[in-house]
Amino acid sequence: MSRRRGLTNTPLNKKQQELAQKEADLRKQMDDLQRMIAEAPQIAEERSRREREELFIRANEGRERLDVSIALNDKRFSDYSSTSRRPRSLRKHRSEGRLLFVVLVIALAVAVIWIATHLPF
Repeated sequence: MSRRRGLTNTPLNKKQQELAQKEADLRKQMDDLQRMIAEAPQIAEERSRREREELFIRANEGRERLDVSIALNDKRFSDYSSTSRRPRSLRKHRSEGRLLFVVLVIALAVAVIWIATHLPF
């Protein structure tokens, strides 16, 4: 019997036990991963369903706050406007825009000239 005890503690048997333990661990990991893969579509569907429900709830809560009929009646687009005049010309705005453009171009030119004279190239 002492001979059998000695055989169980050989380096080969230890290596086999270690390999068997590693194999069992890897099988367990593989089973866990396969289960996760199988459950992934269900989890994704549940998550998207929850997000849709949250969006629906938020949309319904916001409706009470934004349900203002005064804001919807804009005189510019209303059929009941009192005057049916032509839209005003935007000549003044165009001339102001041109003037602003010229001022900005001049400021850019001055900045470029200042940089060119003060930085050594």
